[in-house]
Amino acid sequence: MNEIVFSPADFVAVFNQTLEVAYPVVVIEGELANFKISRNAWVYFDVKDELASVKFFGSVFKLPGPLLDGLRVRVIGQPRLHPQFGFSITFQSIAPVGEGSIKKAADLLRAKLAAEGLFAPERKRPLPATPTRIGLITAASSAACADFIKILGERWGGVEVLLADVPVQGQEAPAAIVSALNHLEQISPLVDVLVVTRGGGSAEDLAAFNDERVVRAIAGSRTPTLVAIGHEIDISLAELAADMRASTPTNAAQLVVPDRTHVVSQLQSTQASLYKFLLGYIALGLRDVAEQRKYLTGQVFSLLDQLRQNAQAARKLIGVFDPAAALRRGYAIVKKGRAYVTGVGQVSAGDRLAIQLSDGKINAHVVGS
Repeated sequence: MNEIVFSPADFVAVFNQTLEVAYPVVVIEGELANFKISRNAWVYFDVKDELASVKFFGSVFKLPGPLLDGLRVRVIGQPRLHPQFGFSITFQSIAPVGEGSIKKAADLLRAKLAAEGLFAPERKRPLPATPTRIGLITAASSAACADFIKILGERWGGVEVLLADVPVQGQEAPAAIVSALNHLEQISPLVDVLVVTRGGGSAEDLAAFNDERVVRAIAGSRTPTLVAIGHEIDISLAELAADMRASTPTNAAQLVVPDRTHVVSQLQSTQASLYKFLLGYIALGLRDVAEQRKYLTGQVFSLLDQLRQNAQAARKLIGVFDPAAALRRGYAIVKKGRAYVTGVGQVSAGDRLAIQLSDGKINAHVVGS
């Protein structure tokens, strides 16, 4: 029998080739142990049971959030034999499994993010009153998607929905949801609101919405966000980070757009109120015009009466100063040439005078004075 003798480097290469064919990706579930982060970049941990322990290594950016030894986790990774550091698995994803582990991991992440202020009420933004473009992140084939779009159309209609079809549970869900959020944040023009939704499920089904990557992406969105997970018992961290949460996909549609029937009723009520106000305003204006006309008419008649009295007084005054009236009373107007004679000293013997009486003129000759 011929023995195959490997050099260490050859054995590592051949062994890794064998692993790539036989076990390109493995899924291991067990208890987390010896968890540590190096230089805020690399993660080292073991996954163990009563009989064995397997070493793992990978990037900190693959973590779903804070983890502690003792949690039960499910890890997906690629087994490798390193030339210097021996056998380990490069993990692609890690997630707590089992209700207790999931809750504990979520509590750890919640405390961390709350300390950073990600859930603070003052960070919440109002949703637009009547959006025209909605970014919807959910599984396209799900009942949640169908319910949301159905209620959206029934309530308002005419809204453009940009659907990002993503898995909403499982190991691939967090990265897919984050990718969809980033995509909808980059399109032009931007959507008016982002809606992330799914139906109910177990704690493990909903684990993607307690993933740190998803929560941070929602909290950091420049577009107002609404998260609707179809459960009421435990609120996911994604819902706490969103600008608004809804209890179900149907409730999300009810919150994101107004009810067309209610809006029409409000408009009709407003129209009736405005019409009533306008009629009252016109009636008030007509009363004001009537009062002004009455006042102005009184002023005109008063002025005419005053003018009439003034005219009568003027006529009387004219009558008093009328020379003809004086002549009729026996007075005369005496003129010497063109000058009026008002005194005896103005005439001399031999002057010729013209004496104007009421019924004619007398020419006179002064013979003595």
